[in-house]
Amino acid sequence: MTKIPALHPIVRAWLLEGPLSTHVPTYVARLRRGGYAKNTSSRCLNGVAHFAHWMSMCNLPAQMLDDGCIDQFLSYHLPRCDCPGRALRTPRELRAALVPLLAILREEHVIAQPPPPAGPIADELRSYDAHMRNARGLAAGTCRGRLRIVERLLLAKFAGRPVIVGELQPEDVRRFIAEQLESLSTTSNAITIASTLRAYLRYRASCGDAVQPLLAVIASPPNWSLASLPKCLKPEEVDRLLSSFTDALPSPRRGIAVVRLALDLGLRSIEINRLQLADIDWRMGTVTLKHTKSRRQDILPLPATTGLALEAYLRHERPKTSDRAVFVRHLAPYDRPIGVDAIRRVVRDAFRRVGIAHGRTHALRHTLACRLVNQGVSIKEVADVLRHRSLNTSMIYAKLDHGALAGVALPWPGSAQ
Repeated sequence: MTKIPALHPIVRAWLLEGPLSTHVPTYVARLRRGGYAKNTSSRCLNGVAHFAHWMSMCNLPAQMLDDGCIDQFLSYHLPRCDCPGRALRTPRELRAALVPLLAILREEHVIAQPPPPAGPIADELRSYDAHMRNARGLAAGTCRGRLRIVERLLLAKFAGRPVIVGELQPEDVRRFIAEQLESLSTTSNAITIASTLRAYLRYRASCGDAVQPLLAVIASPPNWSLASLPKCLKPEEVDRLLSSFTDALPSPRRGIAVVRLALDLGLRSIEINRLQLADIDWRMGTVTLKHTKSRRQDILPLPATTGLALEAYLRHERPKTSDRAVFVRHLAPYDRPIGVDAIRRVVRDAFRRVGIAHGRTHALRHTLACRLVNQGVSIKEVADVLRHRSLNTSMIYAKLDHGALAGVALPWPGSAQ
């Protein structure tokens, strides 16, 4: 208790004498493990103390806490709060302080884990999720996105009653698609909704449901395969991108390592995010990718330039941590890998610094593929490097094979040749 940051005497009394006093040491230890600054830790404890004071006024024991209690505290008490002692009153900071408190109470078995969703719709979604993961081998992110759309469809028709797909009518599907497109009327959203509904109805067909009339009303907007050109970087743009990671940035070596992994190995953002120290074999010069998008394990060669970039980051910039992820947080909470959004932000910020418009991590994969094609590598080999399950996915890079295209190009009408 003596290591608790300085608090107002009244707030300190709420914390150490209130209904949460026995859990304060665990909360303080969590803040210390995360490496939070003293001021941040003080504000978090202030928020917990304010919540404990409200619990005392409501005669609410710790065993009765849940997410609804936090919502009630923020929605009803906070707007009318006249608590003394410089109590923290910022809703965003209070929620950030109280969510970890519930996690601690669940870990200590003071309160129960939130029950899983129940009911016919929840059961149907669990069955479909298992089918997508086990029978289709889809990535977790793809499954989550499809489940959200299917859940909205089922709630619109079967809320509060059993799911009987045979009761779905073509007009129900048309109305659902129209409502979804009213909120976001883009081509990509229309394609996503259409493909998701088709996949779900095909699953229901495998369960014995007659879904042909429903499939017939799902139309996708025109989207011609391989119609566009992949956006890739020119050699001089690659040089500008790498040189933008100067010492003025907080983590320049990390940025170079991230770009090198995407540019030299064609790694996706999620694959960079999941990379572990044990996945790099420095003696053999290989990188092992586990749990990839295609749910398999791949072993890739580690180019010298990529290895040097990783070595520079690991030796001179990676924080001391017990986490085995290659890329870890430089800001509190420490001892955690950086998120996939942070990986994307590293690349996006670099594109913005050098003034390149198509600033996505995937542009680096495209750049690798285009470089291979123009060096005479076959489309099959490009597909192997990018780990595409279907050769058709890689066929778009044939449009960028300048040497092969020059050999089949016809003379321009009216030209000398």
